[in-house]
Amino acid sequence: MRVLVIGGSGLVGGLVLPRLAERHDLRVFDLKPPRSDVDVEYVAGDLRDVAAVTRAVEGVDAMIFMAMGPMAGWGSIDNARAHFEVAAPGLHVALRAAHEAGVTHAVYTSSMSVYAEPAVDDPRADDDIPRDDTISISPGVPGRDRYPDESTPPDATDFYGLAKRMGEEVCRNAVEVYGMSVVALRLCHPVADDDFPRTDHPRARLICTSARDVARALLAALDRRGHGFEPFAISGDGAERLVPMTRARELLGWTPLDSTDQPDKR
Repeated sequence: MRVLVIGGSGLVGGLVLPRLAERHDLRVFDLKPPRSDVDVEYVAGDLRDVAAVTRAVEGVDAMIFMAMGPMAGWGSIDNARAHFEVAAPGLHVALRAAHEAGVTHAVYTSSMSVYAEPAVDDPRADDDIPRDDTISISPGVPGRDRYPDESTPPDATDFYGLAKRMGEEVCRNAVEVYGMSVVALRLCHPVADDDFPRTDHPRARLICTSARDVARALLAALDRRGHGFEPFAISGDGAERLVPMTRARELLGWTPLDSTDQPDKR
């Protein structure tokens, strides 16, 4: 299958492109080139350039949208604006162009950040490991000890969670207006296989997801066609202490191969 990967040169793309390319022919649309060790077609372009997006989507069978705003200046007004511009008008342009090109299925890399975060510490976390207080993880909401499942409407109010919520609404709209099917994968802290699990924050340690498991979820989502808008929680929390994943298990046939409840082998 020929797949357009919008934003494929970013963090998630760098982690998953090698495995996706084993199964599909990939075309990456991004401001900068993707990693050089993967055989993909690269199309340079900006989501604000409607003509460029329209050209990029020609001749593909499906689309993965994994573009997001920059990490630099995280949380500033300008940074929040950039995330909103990608998640709403940028995603809308891509889905509309895909529909007009005859593409009927898309995958959106959303985030569990669409929900207000549970406040939790990992009782097994090593107090001798310094925490990086600059990383983009909220302190969590007191009283919430677990993420809701997909039957609960998203309720995040921080700029990043709100941007991802907006993106999911854009996907819902494409399903209703264009008759497309869209799978939204609510990812949890994707990380390189060699760096799994994370150690810089207790919640990230509990829910992070290895690159190979993110790639497996994307491949399953590409195959999950014709079911309207479907969100799925995707996490390395194999014991489901924080992230319920019944839907992913039953409908995508996906469970993490790398689980954070296993001993760290590093």
